[in-house]
Amino acid sequence: MSTMHKRYNDLNHYLRSVFGERVQKLTVDAGFSCPNRDGTLSTGGCIYCSPRGSGTGAHALGLSVRSQIEQSKPGLIRRYKARKFMVYFQAFTNTYGPLPRLKAVYDEALSVDDVVALSIGTRPDCVNEGILDLLGDYARDRLIWVEYGLQSPHDRTLTLINRGHDFACFKAAVAPTRARNIKVCAHIILGLPGENRAMMLEGARILSDLGVDGVKIHLLYVIKNTALETMYRDGAFRCLEKEEYAEMVCDYLEHLDPGMIIHRVTGDPHPDELVAPLWPLKKSDTTNLINDILERRGTVQGSRYPG
Repeated sequence: MSTMHKRYNDLNHYLRSVFGERVQKLTVDAGFSCPNRDGTLSTGGCIYCSPRGSGTGAHALGLSVRSQIEQSKPGLIRRYKARKFMVYFQAFTNTYGPLPRLKAVYDEALSVDDVVALSIGTRPDCVNEGILDLLGDYARDRLIWVEYGLQSPHDRTLTLINRGHDFACFKAAVAPTRARNIKVCAHIILGLPGENRAMMLEGARILSDLGVDGVKIHLLYVIKNTALETMYRDGAFRCLEKEEYAEMVCDYLEHLDPGMIIHRVTGDPHPDELVAPLWPLKKSDTTNLINDILERRGTVQGSRYPG
């Protein structure tokens, strides 16, 4: 079923096509860590990663998964008139733990009324057959997405950003995940150090050829107390300008498989952590610019996809 909204397949319209009504994504923090921070692979994490791992910090405040969901629902119901929810396990690596703990937190989320789907943010080196079997069991009667942080398909870049895994690791995770009826979303970042336009667009082709179900597109921005901040202040890294980024996103969308679901086209930096650039704080300006550029070009997602 086509879910083309505006000029690309956005997540909200995809969810509406599956469930027949709006399904609102709701973020929770289950208190997981990351092998790239706990010393298993590294202690510093990726060069752009906040010490709190893009999470809300709710777990540190003692809030259970259920409590976080129940606290978030009323506001989302008021704002979006949503009656169904997809719970997103976001902070750090949400398959990085013993199987019984993973099952407990996923069960807790799915036990809340009106939760119809899960989306689990993780790393491709942090799944195994047991974890995928567990998620596959849920996927028999629930919509399950696994969001794998890839960031770039280029190993040179992955090494530079201290990712801790290579592209082959990501590729090896995709097929067994999709084989269990679990949807795969790949996180990619535009504007990584050393990557030019051709390298970024090659990523769109690679993900399309792999058959991933969705992609989440991020801007590389600089936040406090990261290795990237040091690079930025030393003049070793330049942030993309808003127009430059928006044009790149449009190029990227045009080269993607037209059936792929676009989970987002830019990020949401925490205002108190952001160093540069400042324009991502006005997210709607960026998304509107992306839509305007596509309209001006007369193109849509997949316009330049060779498939």
